[in-house]
Amino acid sequence: MTGQIKWFDPAKGFGFIIADAGGSDILLHANVLRNYGQGSVADGAQITVAVQKTDRGLQATEIFSITPPVVQDGAPLGDMEEISAEDIANSPLQPARVKWFDKGKGFGFANAFGSSVDIFVHIEVLRRSGLSDLATGEAVGVRTMEGKRGLMAIEISSWDSAVS
Repeated sequence: MTGQIKWFDPAKGFGFIIADAGGSDILLHANVLRNYGQGSVADGAQITVAVQKTDRGLQATEIFSITPPVVQDGAPLGDMEEISAEDIANSPLQPARVKWFDKGKGFGFANAFGSSVDIFVHIEVLRRSGLSDLATGEAVGVRTMEGKRGLMAIEISSWDSAVS
């Protein structure tokens, strides 16, 4: 089944999908998302899932794909004004660990494995990558660039895609 993320709250451990075919919302549990290799997903992201009917309604049992939501043209940060989607795709994907991320502040930091250099992670980069939040210690894949104030993430992905 295909649909769109209505909302997902990592703290609550669940969210809902609006099916493209209509009907009742589909429950998306955090465990199903973690089995896919992600700890969060952005509102509006397109998702393809296997679904089962339960006494309480429809529930996603497996995720096959997640496509980040369509965002407005333009870079989320001034440092990224000259960066194209092709530049991002050609940047090496490195495995990294989240040092900390504060959704309320809209930013945080990660470190590539084997490096103590901080990588700045802005919430807009997270959203454009199809994620809504990061947990301290979470393993992710990161593409970076040198910004005006240091190394910054230009794309974040699930851990699985960073090591495959």
